[in-house]
Amino acid sequence: MSEIIKSFFLGIIQGITEWLPISSTGHMILFNSWFSFDETCYSGGREFVELFMTLIQFGSMLAIVFLFYDRLNIFSRGKIFNERRNCLNLWKKIILGSVPAAVVGLVFKDFIHKYFYNSFVVSFMLILYGFFFLLVEKNLNNNFKISKLNMLDYKTVFLIGIFQTLALIPGTSRSGATILGALLLSCSRAVGAEFSFFLAIPTIAGASLLEILSYFKHNGVGFSPLELAVLTIGFVVSFIVSIFVVSIFMKYIKKNNFKVFAYYRILIGLIFICLAIFKKDMLKM
Repeated sequence: MSEIIKSFFLGIIQGITEWLPISSTGHMILFNSWFSFDETCYSGGREFVELFMTLIQFGSMLAIVFLFYDRLNIFSRGKIFNERRNCLNLWKKIILGSVPAAVVGLVFKDFIHKYFYNSFVVSFMLILYGFFFLLVEKNLNNNFKISKLNMLDYKTVFLIGIFQTLALIPGTSRSGATILGALLLSCSRAVGAEFSFFLAIPTIAGASLLEILSYFKHNGVGFSPLELAVLTIGFVVSFIVSIFVVSIFMKYIKKNNFKVFAYYRILIGLIFICLAIFKKDMLKM
């Protein structure tokens, strides 16, 4: 039962933090440092936990497909020729923007996991990018050159994709890095956030496919009742929570800035540094 409860809360955390500029991976690492899964309960051990983390990300990504289905579907009924062409161009931009992170991620995945997946790195990056957000917001004049999604050109899209590579370091936030990049490239907050959501589709889908294939290769395709329950609950909760979070977030940023997320990042980063130090001291006793 405790494992199922953990999957429920991790689904909530993923659904919230994937789309807000506060780092989903960072929050997962911090949560797991205190309330980690009991790997002995699963036949795949650590690999099953990594599969779970991948599937709840996939669940949150499907929420974007669900919410923006008509805009993303080239073959939606009622679309005229120009709308289909614009939709096709949007997908070209999404794929182009996803290339930098895909390349860097494939090359440096093991190195990043070995040296950066820990609580101190996450906490530091949360604080660092919190200050970056405050600095950018302070210097924005709100006269954005790109105020609509269809105004994005391929050069800007590729540069945003380069910013997305920064999020490979946990604690940075994929949405946070891409939104910051978009703001620096004179995109409006709404455009930056929306394109960040769309960039998640190939990024998460590709990573999920590789992780699933790797798991099945080493562990087979069978799951125990507990494993199925954990995977299903985390996936469904992440999907449902993401729908609500994205809807609320898009309404929020049309009238507000990102300062509240910057302050949250700094606060939570400081809290977890203190907790990590406390936990380390407790282990010495």
